[in-house]
Amino acid sequence: MQASAPIAVIGAGLAGLSCASALQAAGRRVQLFDKSRGPAGRMSTRRGEDWACDHGAQYFTARDPRFQAELVRWTEAGVAALWTPRLQVLGGQAGHQPDASLQRWVGQPQMTAPARWLADSLPLQLESTLQALRPAPQGGWQLQFAEQGWRPESYAAVLLALPAPQAAALLNTLPAPATTLAALCARVRMRGCWALMLQYEQALALPFDAAFVNEGPLRWIARNSSKPGRSGAESWLLHAEAEWSEAHLEEAPETVAATLLLAFAALGGAAPQRWSLHRWRYADSAPALDAGHGWQAELGLGLCGDWLNGGKVEGAWLSGLSLAEALLGTR
Repeated sequence: MQASAPIAVIGAGLAGLSCASALQAAGRRVQLFDKSRGPAGRMSTRRGEDWACDHGAQYFTARDPRFQAELVRWTEAGVAALWTPRLQVLGGQAGHQPDASLQRWVGQPQMTAPARWLADSLPLQLESTLQALRPAPQGGWQLQFAEQGWRPESYAAVLLALPAPQAAALLNTLPAPATTLAALCARVRMRGCWALMLQYEQALALPFDAAFVNEGPLRWIARNSSKPGRSGAESWLLHAEAEWSEAHLEEAPETVAATLLLAFAALGGAAPQRWSLHRWRYADSAPALDAGHGWQAELGLGLCGDWLNGGKVEGAWLSGLSLAEALLGTR
């Protein structure tokens, strides 16, 4: 397969965007695909008439110097800003409070902003759901999408920036050598999360803007309106605890919402004027791996994602970068 052949990156969350950006910066041709209507993955924001709410990743930290440098680019572009909420820990160990020195960053004006900014400089095809891949006659890979069928192009490599179960479903259809990557996927258990978005006509008089919750079905509460650059109606986000979400993943939305609203009321939260619920089937991994990425140079197949690199936003970005570096070092 010629080195000039494009590289397919499947998934336009932060890991896929990081990977594709690094490859493009190195002079490689890339084509990015995502099944959704826009990039960002779990750095996601739900929007409605006069309201918006981040319902996936809530904030991120930057500890690695490479990600810190990337964050400088984001802030200079105006797509990320520091968030300094009044933060509490509710329930559980009495007196325990979050690290006040930890800097928490968010996308601005919405959590999707950094991903959309990265995607603007990349060839991205949306609403493209990868169903299968097969070896191309002249080397490399051909791809089949639910929306377009088999594409005629051949790709020098296919990099899956997907949750582990989705990547495994594709890899398990391939010949035996790909089972090395499939086995990597099998090492993690990805868990779901219910996200409940609340809308209010007036601000709530609560003594916190965000809280970690250590009892009951809730694990995180945030006043989305307290984040920098936000506008529109007052909005709050409730994330359910991972194992509770797993146990109730198939329940009716009305039943889930009623339980979470009751738990919020016990913490002082008023009933909302409107609510919206989202089910993240693959929200996090237990545990996240420290492999960084997966790469089989002889096949031209790779994996990246937060689940391969400690979880979280920073882990996703670093995983995509490390996969790109591995490919560039062998091809």
